[in-house]
Amino acid sequence: MPPSISEKRAAFRALHRSGCFVLPNPWDIGSALFLQHLGFKALASTSSGLAWSTGHADNALPRDAVLAHLRELVRATSLPVNADFENGFGATPGEVAENVALAVETGVAGLSIEDSTGDPAAPLLPIETAAHRIAAARQAIDAAGGETLLVGRAENFFAGSPDLDDAIARLRAYAEAGADCLYAPGIQTAQQVRAVVQAVAPRPVNLLLGAPGGLSIDEAARLGVRRVSVGGALARAAWGGFMRAARGLAEGRLEGFAQAAAGSELNALFGRNAAPPPR
Repeated sequence: MPPSISEKRAAFRALHRSGCFVLPNPWDIGSALFLQHLGFKALASTSSGLAWSTGHADNALPRDAVLAHLRELVRATSLPVNADFENGFGATPGEVAENVALAVETGVAGLSIEDSTGDPAAPLLPIETAAHRIAAARQAIDAAGGETLLVGRAENFFAGSPDLDDAIARLRAYAEAGADCLYAPGIQTAQQVRAVVQAVAPRPVNLLLGAPGGLSIDEAARLGVRRVSVGGALARAAWGGFMRAARGLAEGRLEGFAQAAAGSELNALFGRNAAPPPR
C-alpha cells in the first residue's frame, strides 16, 4: 500500500534532521516516475521546467495551473513532493495564506515562498514585507495541521542583487517568521554556503546545484547543507538534447538520436506504473 500524505510529510521532515539528501526536480509525471525509479527519497517541482513544458516562460503560469500540476505529481509518486510555489501568487499576506492553504490541500510535503517582485527597478520585497508573507504562510500551514514544511527563499542572487549580507538578513527574518528550511538560490562558493549555513543554524539549508564545475554534492554536505536541489537543470538538460536533435533533423541529419532512450526501456519503466494513488 502506498504511503499516506501524512506519512510522506513525516518522512520528508525526517530527511531534514541530519545528513544531506538530493532533491531532484521533475517537470512532469514521467520524469517524476523515473526519478522515483532511481531511488531518490523525495522530489521537488520546478516552476521553470513546468512553464517550459507548456510553452511559457518561468513564473508565467497562473496559480491554478501550478496547483493542478502539484496534484498530479503528488498522486503519481509515492515520494514526498516539495512545491516550488513561486511568490505565493498573492499581492498581500492574506492572499498568500489563502493560496498556501490550497497548495497544502494538494498533498505536498513542503513548499517554498520567494521574495522577488519581478520588477527590475525593485527586484526584492522589503524584508519586513517578505517576512510577513512567510508568517502568513506559516499560519496557513499550521491551520492545516502543521505537517507541511515551509521554505523561505532569499532571491538576491537570482534577482540581480547579489548581496550576501542582505540575503542572510532575509533568511534570518524568514526563520523568525516560521520558515523550517532556508534557501538562497544562486550562492556558489564554499564561503557563501558556509556563511548561510552558520547564520541560520540549526535550521536546514537548501542549496541549488545546477551545473558542473562548482561545488560537488559531497562538498555541500561537508559544509552543512541538508538538501541539494537542481531547479530547472534536469528540464534544461532534456531540452538541450531535444533541441540538438531537432536542429539536426531540420538540417537533414539524424545524429541527434544517437543517445535517445530505447522505447522498450521506457515502456518497461512506465508499464510498472500501476500503483494506486496515495490515500
